[in-house]
Amino acid sequence: MLEDMRRPVLELFARYLEEERGNSPVTIAHHLSIVRGFYSFAEIDGYIQKSPATHLRMPRVYRDESRTLGLDRMELGNLIQTARASHVMDAALVTLMGMLGLRVSEACSVKIEDYQQVERGHRVLRMIGKGGKPATIPLPVPVLRALDAAAGDRMAGPLLLRRRSGEPMNRKAAALAVARLCKKAGIAKKISPHSLRHSYVTACLDAGVPLRDVQVAARHSDPRITARYDRARHNHDRHANHTVAAFLAGAA
Repeated sequence: MLEDMRRPVLELFARYLEEERGNSPVTIAHHLSIVRGFYSFAEIDGYIQKSPATHLRMPRVYRDESRTLGLDRMELGNLIQTARASHVMDAALVTLMGMLGLRVSEACSVKIEDYQQVERGHRVLRMIGKGGKPATIPLPVPVLRALDAAAGDRMAGPLLLRRRSGEPMNRKAAALAVARLCKKAGIAKKISPHSLRHSYVTACLDAGVPLRDVQVAARHSDPRITARYDRARHNHDRHANHTVAAFLAGAA
């Protein structure tokens, strides 16, 4: 029964994940977050008086911000050129994620009729993003050209289609396309579709776009998420090791 659960039992479950299964802190935190959420809603809905997971100890999870990066400017440009030379669908896919910062699920959901409207002199893409949030995104000329080329003579329906079957593209097909294009472009990094969104955010910051405007463009609900990219892109350039090495150069 739900009301019979106690916090020490959940603590033992956490220790089991760590010691018996050998799960990483990230995996353990993921499992325990699900448990906390379950009992939290059970409390809210009146099935139990108090959640036994309220004070459950969570493992510390550290993020290496220097890895929160995707492709640099030259690599992203190379990938875009490779996609354009490959196929109109490849070009549209990479453009949506690398030049607009769309998530892969959002890119695959774009319909031709979603970007036919003009607002304040700009063609715009209207879409529903993560969490059901509506978004209106202006389309620069290079982006619009890539989308129109993929649409061809079609006036409605899914924009991105699989090259061989002609069926609507899904996340798996998009991931395979990105991997194929990266290999063709000679990019050795392990790049996923979401890495292109990372690349977009980093490109915005490197181009001098203010942090607040980048947050709006990336549709980050929390400014701290955007700030991670800003810190990460200079972690190595501004690292104290360079200053110390220069300081000791004359004495060592």
